[in-house]
Amino acid sequence: MYGITYMVLAPENPKVLPWVKGTSYEKEALRFIEKVRGESKIERMDDTGKKEGVFLGKFAISPFTGEKIPLWISDYVLMEYGTGAVMAVPAHDQRDFEFAKAYHLPIKMVISPESKKPENQELKEAYIEPGIMINTEKYDGLSSMEFKDVISDEIEKRQIGKRKIQYRLRDWLLSRQRYWGTPIPMIYCENCGIVPERLENLPVKLPENVVFTFTGNPLDTVEAFVQTQCPQCGNPAHRETDTMDTFVDSSWYFIRYCSPKESSEPFKKDIAQQWLPVNQYIGGVEHAVLHLLYSRFFTKALRDLGLLDINEPFQRLLTQGMVLKDGAKMSKSLGNTVDPGDIISKYGADTARVFILFGAPVDRDLEWSNTGVEGAFRFLSRVYRLCVENEQFPLQKDFEHELKKNVHKCIKHVTEDLQRFSFNTAIARMMELVNMMYLNGTTPEAIKTLLLLLAPFAPFITEELWCRMEETTSIHLQKWPPYDPALVKDDQITLVVQVNGKVRDRLTVPRDIQKETAETLAKDQPAVKKYLEQGTVQKIIFVPNKLVNIVIS
Repeated sequence: MYGITYMVLAPENPKVLPWVKGTSYEKEALRFIEKVRGESKIERMDDTGKKEGVFLGKFAISPFTGEKIPLWISDYVLMEYGTGAVMAVPAHDQRDFEFAKAYHLPIKMVISPESKKPENQELKEAYIEPGIMINTEKYDGLSSMEFKDVISDEIEKRQIGKRKIQYRLRDWLLSRQRYWGTPIPMIYCENCGIVPERLENLPVKLPENVVFTFTGNPLDTVEAFVQTQCPQCGNPAHRETDTMDTFVDSSWYFIRYCSPKESSEPFKKDIAQQWLPVNQYIGGVEHAVLHLLYSRFFTKALRDLGLLDINEPFQRLLTQGMVLKDGAKMSKSLGNTVDPGDIISKYGADTARVFILFGAPVDRDLEWSNTGVEGAFRFLSRVYRLCVENEQFPLQKDFEHELKKNVHKCIKHVTEDLQRFSFNTAIARMMELVNMMYLNGTTPEAIKTLLLLLAPFAPFITEELWCRMEETTSIHLQKWPPYDPALVKDDQITLVVQVNGKVRDRLTVPRDIQKETAETLAKDQPAVKKYLEQGTVQKIIFVPNKLVNIVIS
């Protein structure tokens, strides 16, 4: 409320034309309104596009500051949102910020990340995070979350506004004019109108003798499917040929998985209760948003019907990033896709898998790179050579214990990385182990452990190499290798040396070094001695395997 510097109305707002009629602003406003009529809602709501608008020559009065607020129309405000008029707070809304910058309108900061007013309030983008209220008179110092309730109470007390929940959910288009979808069991009769199919005739199945001409709905051409009888009067009638969109199936398929062979009902309630909710949901970031919305709706509807007792379909969510090429999302419409068949025929499927998993964290976007593909291929080639030419990599003298430690550290890290879906770091750990094996040699046992760790990422090459190492059962039927906690500990650790709480040195010392030895070593360091000469040691704080803090006065 205190950060409003202008107001924006949708060009279609019925108040606009009467306000500008007969004024010097009328011609420009009419031109702009006509221009906006030719734009789609998607174009107008595109956050990446340029925001345009026209000043109406009118002002509103802010009820809290008494300031005159200029009224504008702009293409980024839609009539369907609220009343088609929004208050603009450019310091804390990115679209308002871009509009204000474009038309040199004031930007007033009222939320700060800190309790004090920033010395330089020149913003490069809108600050949209929670913070502390500033420039709000008696409300300065409140958290922005507290302020929402306080200011809402004040607005209702003055009777100049009221709280309202604004729903953004729109109706879903259920039907599609295509073959691949669930038939809609409705029948059109001249006498009875639109009639549902009889229960005993369900489910309506798609015909299989369909000719696909790639024009129009193919179901319209199948007379045996279209022509039927009215379930009520028995007269000739025709069947609905639209099919339900595939989201209808995908909104509850995870429930059907629990009883896939059930023929008398969609699923068994007791079996669904045993398995659901789903422990882990993984999906693309664009797909996941709507699928989560639909599947939650279906789950709650089925719950209300008494068919389920769960409230939520999924417990945890992991959204995968998208694949980019040349900085843009890879898509058929942009023509920037890469045919995986070409990569598989040249490098193999495992190379494609390892590149994708190693190229970026699973929840981040992946920039496609041909050099990255070749790098993944080189890594797998090195693993292949370690196995088929292992006699070329004899274990160097005195490296046996070091190799064992590195193998067990790799097991620990890869196990933990897999559990948190950090596939790129897991592959990096295995690359480090392969490098050590090339430098210092290896053993068949160490190679087999490496293959077990790599198997989830590169299933085909690891199966082949497992057989080449004279193993008779599939690598994918083996137990996951355990690690020895004693072997994953480093023999040496870095000990931080502080004087009065400030770091003055770091020492590499044996793990579990004794307190007296650590204190003596710390006091003997030249970087520490000069501070000890300036005062008297009062006490020494020792934290095993972490730090020595010498307190002086």
